[in-house]
Amino acid sequence: MISTTPPGAPYHRLARTGRQRWWRPVVGVLALLGGALLVGCALFGVAAVVAGITDTPTDADGLPVFGPVVDTALLVLSVAVALPLTMAVTRWVERRPAGGLSSVLGRVRWRWLGTCLLTAAPAITVMLVGTQLILLATGDEMTLVGPLDAWVGWPAFAAGLLMIVALVPFQAAAEEYLFRGWLLQAFGTWLRSPWPGMVVQAVLFAAAHGWGTAWGFADLVVMGLLCGWLAVRTGGLEAAVALHVVNNVSAFGLAAAFGGLTVDETMADAPWQLVLVDVLVLLAYTWLVARAADRRALATVAPGAGSPDRPGSGSPGRPGDGSPGGPSGEPGADGGPAHPGGRSACPVGVG
Repeated sequence: MISTTPPGAPYHRLARTGRQRWWRPVVGVLALLGGALLVGCALFGVAAVVAGITDTPTDADGLPVFGPVVDTALLVLSVAVALPLTMAVTRWVERRPAGGLSSVLGRVRWRWLGTCLLTAAPAITVMLVGTQLILLATGDEMTLVGPLDAWVGWPAFAAGLLMIVALVPFQAAAEEYLFRGWLLQAFGTWLRSPWPGMVVQAVLFAAAHGWGTAWGFADLVVMGLLCGWLAVRTGGLEAAVALHVVNNVSAFGLAAAFGGLTVDETMADAPWQLVLVDVLVLLAYTWLVARAADRRALATVAPGAGSPDRPGSGSPGRPGDGSPGGPSGEPGADGGPAHPGGRSACPVGVG
């Protein structure tokens, strides 16, 4: 039996259903780790078989080398599998609707996601251009795009771009659903405040990218914190997913254009110039999205028990629950009022 979403619950408390027990998140972690290991072994096992049949060369670690596009696709897929795994664990281990990972309405609010994508695109552009200008101003030899004579040509770029557009959004979304979604809500089953879960998921998110520089690690922690805050503040993952998708597609796209797909550096290896600009852009994006959420009066808590036919209506935040207040008024397409009737209470390189 699948439990329903608790009425009036903020985003980080959606996993606290009638069937929730203290041990379910623990079993969920084990299931996620075990599932990721099995799927990863199967994915690279198939790659090894294909490599053996096609006599593909291997690297120093004995892994097959198919080429930049295919090798990157395998790496991206190995992360993207976390998306269906997270949803499966939510439904079968926690016995609750997987849609609760998307938002308090139990689904993706597509129009709101589109708004966030349109906000993230110029923000990431400013981050890339601003970082390059500061690198040049400080005399740093590092560049974000590489020398122009490293252009790979249109056929190679088109192949890389096709792979990126097809797979990278799922890889970025998988990280958000795992860290800002499932993990944040797992802590919400034990604790009323969202902040402990926000901090832990942000640190684990940064650690998952490896250790490069202290600056890079700090930048990933900041991104994790702000995306976690946005998830609770807006009642869903759309804002965080939009930012992560635009960031990763842009980073992979530049790498595909200038022969950087084989480079294994991530945001964890970022220099201070990139981190400086990125943190400012992240803060600006967070502020803009919060303002847009206010204007739309997005639902930030699950629908009340007395109005199942009104999925957008929220309920006021509860004191001491760590939840922002919800909107009032007639529901609109994204869970907010169709007319100005209320506002919610109070006010991200490859990641």
